Amino acid sequence: MNRFAKVLLVAALVAVVGMAFRVSWNALRDVATTVGADPTAALLYPIVVDGLMALALVATLVLTGDDRRFALRVLAGYTLASLALNYVHGLVPGLHDGGQRMQLAQWAPANWALVLLATSLPVGSIFFGSDLVAKVLHHRSDTSTDDQKSTQVDINRSTSDLEESTPEPVAAVPDPIELPVSAPVEVPVPVESAPVLSTVAAESGLPRRATGRVPTAARTPRPVRTPAQLLAEARSATADWPDGKLTAEGIRKAVHTSADKARGLRDTLRAERAATAEAA
Repeated sequence: MNRFAKVLLVAALVAVVGMAFRVSWNALRDVATTVGADPTAALLYPIVVDGLMALALVATLVLTGDDRRFALRVLAGYTLASLALNYVHGLVPGLHDGGQRMQLAQWAPANWALVLLATSLPVGSIFFGSDLVAKVLHHRSDTSTDDQKSTQVDINRSTSDLEESTPEPVAAVPDPIELPVSAPVEVPVPVESAPVLSTVAAESGLPRRATGRVPTAARTPRPVRTPAQLLAEARSATADWPDGKLTAEGIRKAVHTSADKARGLRDTLRAERAATAEAA
């Protein structure tokens, strides 16, 4: 969906919500006057009820998990309460004359329940509205923390790669002295001990034993990829992968790297996708 279509959709939603708010205004104002609110309080009463519904709707778009379910419950509860008060306003003709003090229902328990509902909605708006705002702000803080953790992972991964690409200097190990193959070598021994003839013969068919750490010059050269190259390869290999397939094991097999680097690449790619989705 392009940007123009999104803007048009949001504008249509705002228009519908605004008209619905205006239709519900008179009913909630008259009910507030009936339960004892003064003219100013009655004028503000619809904003308290329907305004919290709009706040809860926005919170459901931002929050996730249990917090999102809590916002949905608040939205559903205040929607039902507003519906009940609008329904009572339609049933009681006396409320249409300016909301004079009168009973909302002929049956006393029903009247008490409706008065309790109408008078408790402003208090509930204070409590639930504050809680929803706190959850939204806390959710933003968690997102920033995740970004910082992802940045720290990138730094650690880059440092690890640099250490691997620049090995520590290795002390030179003298090459073992190879003895000629053609003739045995006699090793002289002290006069005090019995003469021993030590023969060292090189056998071409057997592998030579390692005598120490292989010098750097004798190692097979292997190209070492920089962190940027690894990230570019991983980004290209996983461009069409869904989020569920973006795992460290899959990235390790795709770019042929270690498990630690694959986990760092996975965290970086997930952070990039989350940032792209939030910007969209």
